[in-house]
Amino acid sequence: MHLTDYLEGQLINHIFRTGSFTKPTTLAVALFTAAPSDAGGGTEVTGGSYARVAVAPGDANWSAPSAGNGTTDNVGTVTFPQATADWGLATHWGVFDATSAGNLLVWAPLTASRNITTGATPSFGAGALTVQMDN
Repeated sequence: MHLTDYLEGQLINHIFRTGSFTKPTTLAVALFTAAPSDAGGGTEVTGGSYARVAVAPGDANWSAPSAGNGTTDNVGTVTFPQATADWGLATHWGVFDATSAGNLLVWAPLTASRNITTGATPSFGAGALTVQMDN
């Protein structure tokens, strides 16, 4: 899992400088067919009823770090809309601070790439999206 340059800068300014980072009110899980980078970019899935899935920040949706491990994951299943056209080979996931446009915050490769075809309803089971602050 990677923190983007955007998020790294926001955290540094908030913690070590005089800047203030406002916690996002929305977190939205996205799928990519080409890898983003810490600078952003990548190719997010489009068309065929694709939409990012909102998973609000909060204790009910994201697990608490245990024993200082710096890790959280999704508490419930994250389910995308059913594909009404082929979405292509999904290779990465990411979390944005908005359901459209916005800033990419974190991203990672999928454990296994998946070709998403018409009729598929992709999802991440509880605990599948792991965000770790220390590696």
